[in-house]
Amino acid sequence: MADLLGSILSSMEKPPSLGDQESRRKAREQAARLKKLQEQDKQQKVEFRKRMEKEVSDFIQDSGQVKKKFQPMNKIERSILHDVVEVAGLTSFSFGEDDDCRYVMIFKKEFAPSDEELDSYRHGEEWDPQKAEEKRKLKELAQRQEEEAALQGPVVVSPTSDYKDKYSHLIGKGAAKDAAHMLQANKTYGCVPVANKRDTRSIEEAMNEIRAKKRLRQSGEELPTTS
Repeated sequence: MADLLGSILSSMEKPPSLGDQESRRKAREQAARLKKLQEQDKQQKVEFRKRMEKEVSDFIQDSGQVKKKFQPMNKIERSILHDVVEVAGLTSFSFGEDDDCRYVMIFKKEFAPSDEELDSYRHGEEWDPQKAEEKRKLKELAQRQEEEAALQGPVVVSPTSDYKDKYSHLIGKGAAKDAAHMLQANKTYGCVPVANKRDTRSIEEAMNEIRAKKRLRQSGEELPTTS
């Protein structure tokens, strides 16, 4: 019986020490704070969405407004506003360089912005329809001028003055081509004329001449020498 009681007591977990109790208490407090923060964040998002829904509703009912610019928001708030705008059937865009400075602009469907207007907002500029129209006309005029120039072909530029007159004090009045001398090479200078190099004899005449020279040389060698 004693052995059975001892085995039961040994299998039971030991009561937590003072240090373990403190760690568990801190963990429970941290979990409670985290849950409270999550609930607060959720509540703030709900309230923000309700506020955006009211502003968007007022914007829709105001016939004098075709667009509305909101104050800079963080990424989560912009996401909520874009969702509200989409549900309301409007158009929205975000602009701005830095994430903290980005803002949302909403437009009524019938007054959706053009590409030029969006480009102005992306560059941090205010949209001026009058200036945009002038810019468009200038662009069309430049394009027409380029097309007309292409049809006319390359422009030939004529010099306003003759270089001969400009540099007459250096090269004289006569052109270099007119002043040049026609030179001919001397056929007998430093070389034998081609006409003199050509042998006009036939083969038979050449052979006869060679034999005659040979007989003459042999006859000269046979003459007796005198003392």
